[in-house]
Amino acid sequence: MPLAQIARRVGLSATPCWRRIQKLEEAKVIRGRVALLDGAKINVGLTAFVFVRTNQHSTDWLKKFADAVSDLPEVIEFHRMSGEIDYLLKVVVPDIAAYDAFYKRLIAKIELSDVSSSFAMEQIKYTTALPLDYA
Repeated sequence: MPLAQIARRVGLSATPCWRRIQKLEEAKVIRGRVALLDGAKINVGLTAFVFVRTNQHSTDWLKKFADAVSDLPEVIEFHRMSGEIDYLLKVVVPDIAAYDAFYKRLIAKIELSDVSSSFAMEQIKYTTALPLDYA
């Protein structure tokens, strides 16, 4: 959103609005600025949600797993979960063959008890905006 539009929405002129944005960046409330790309147009139109279970729960294993996953550019989100699934990965690839290659690289890096995947058929909602009513 352009600075002038943000300033209008919050009732400030551009200069004080810009100073507040800079303070939010310094405080790491604003973690970064990004361009949102269309995955289909850059040949990563298939989204897979990968559910990982493990019988390893040591900090050493978690570090090794986190390092292994961090080295895989197809993984765009990585979460440690509560419940039956230990970890959830959101992976983007061009097609099933690329997913299979990704899967083989993942399991070659670290031993996992169970890996299963679900493929998104349709993206119904996508946003990077966080709800500000709780701030």
